[in-house]
Amino acid sequence: MDNAATSFPKPREVSDAMVAYARELGASPGRGAYREVTETAKILQRCRERLSELLGGPAADHVIFTLNTTDALSMAINGIVTTRLLNGRRAHLITTDLDHNSVLRPFKLLEERYQEQVTVSRMACDPESGMVDPEDIKQALEPDTALVAVAHGSNATGTLQPVEAIGAICRDADVPFLVDAAQTAGHRPIDMKRMQIDLLAVPGHKGLLGPLGTGALLMEQGMEELVAPTRVGGTGNLSESDSHPDTMPERYEAGSHNAIGLVGLDAALGWILDRSVDRLASHEIELSELMLEGLLDMPGIRLLGPTRIEDRCSVFTFVHRDLEASEVARELETQHGILCRSGLHCAPFAHQTFGTDPITAGSDGREPGACRISLGPFLGREDIEFTLNAIRALDQRTALVANQGATSP
Repeated sequence: MDNAATSFPKPREVSDAMVAYARELGASPGRGAYREVTETAKILQRCRERLSELLGGPAADHVIFTLNTTDALSMAINGIVTTRLLNGRRAHLITTDLDHNSVLRPFKLLEERYQEQVTVSRMACDPESGMVDPEDIKQALEPDTALVAVAHGSNATGTLQPVEAIGAICRDADVPFLVDAAQTAGHRPIDMKRMQIDLLAVPGHKGLLGPLGTGALLMEQGMEELVAPTRVGGTGNLSESDSHPDTMPERYEAGSHNAIGLVGLDAALGWILDRSVDRLASHEIELSELMLEGLLDMPGIRLLGPTRIEDRCSVFTFVHRDLEASEVARELETQHGILCRSGLHCAPFAHQTFGTDPITAGSDGREPGACRISLGPFLGREDIEFTLNAIRALDQRTALVANQGATSP
């Protein structure tokens, strides 16, 4: 029940492909012309093509392999700001209170490092649903706005942001739009072109069901003119020059690839495409409806985020009336074998929005944070019912203890 951190289990095809690579190929693409190198390069090319197909993305040479979503976001953010500053222009950056530290921290560092040259606007979100009003983003745009970055699905509350409406606003204003799809890629249909997304950061190891250490930044054609490369070095081509190549995707991929991880990701993408994201999403939405209904029905549980299934992804974060989040997570694991995550989930302003941050929660002597359950494709209705029954039993037991204490002489 912790698929928001990393999906588990993975399809068997993933580990099979990685073992086959380790035993039969073991080569670094672009480093040589022998069969093992060319076979590995073909697999990585197919992986790019599959990512583009799955996400309505650009040509495969504009699919940039990264270590994870954080790496992809950092590449896009730092690249855009570098280009602006090199051109003698200010960079105004916009994000939301529900975004992850993978956006908040690069924004903060750039703002502190470059002071008046880089400024940040962080949009408040609705305290009940966590949704941002696209009109607020429109009103926040300035002549120097260089980037709008928004998490498609919140890892802290499950809130789905209206990225299509935000994308239209950004396109009209000619401002690049960066979307963090860490909690939605593979879980929900994404079409970069329809959503008017210029830059899409995805993890390989979450909803895309690949191994850790994989991810991608998908860049619409033309974005390479705005995103300066921030990592340079060996690429295996144009070795006669000490200047980094401008060819795609080498412009952004320095050093040897995590080939074994990308081979696993390619196999995972093949598994998803064979079944279709629509079909996987339909299954997950069915389970999410069951989870949502069950949690909302428990008197001692406060669910963070939207109460309408169409406004959320498959992430459910809650606080218990009497128990700390860490106590709930520990109880679910030790008594029921249910694995979930408690804490602040690398999203400090999301927890401020919902009053579960250290300052607000701590003022009542309560541990900050909440308990998060997140779904994946290998769960079934019986798993959801089992989990709900475990939370319900916990809630009922603590309510009984509280009632006994209240009636004691």
